[in-house]
Amino acid sequence: MAARRASSTEKPSRGKIKSVLALAGFSLATAGAAWFGSRYSPARKKTGDWYQELDKPGFTPPNAVFPIVWTSLYAMIAWSGWRVWRAPDSLNRSVALRLWFSQLSANAKWSKLFFGKQRPDLALRDLLMLEAFVLGYIAAARGVDRPASQAFVPYAAWIAFAGVLNAEIVRRNPQLIQAAAAD
Repeated sequence: MAARRASSTEKPSRGKIKSVLALAGFSLATAGAAWFGSRYSPARKKTGDWYQELDKPGFTPPNAVFPIVWTSLYAMIAWSGWRVWRAPDSLNRSVALRLWFSQLSANAKWSKLFFGKQRPDLALRDLLMLEAFVLGYIAAARGVDRPASQAFVPYAAWIAFAGVLNAEIVRRNPQLIQAAAAD
């Protein structure tokens, strides 16, 4: 029996519309977190001056690398959350979705702590929580949708790298951190 082809006049099903709207929702939530974080980026003069003063390790990537990496990661974050959302209801799905939203919140908060409040020490704590949420999501999503789980692996690796970089900045800049904590 030949597969039925959709004609150009056929309306999309409610399920497809709902799925597209959900993908848009996950994309908008992710874009919102990215926008929130970008409000504190080193591209802004005050933040940029402070960031340039930091004693950073030699393995700090050039500033141009960050938007490229984060654009790719944010696309995978949105896609992964949407894939898990599409899966049948289950305890793992519910846990994974809670962790997805938790990691997104921690992700947005990091930029505010690191750049906005100029508190790399507090940002490092947030980053450790973020990594725990990401790893928890990977584990929960694995039982729901393997590709969705795997899409978070580069994110987990980047967060681990960011954690090492953040910790090294904290170690190298105790005077700036003490001054910020006193404010």
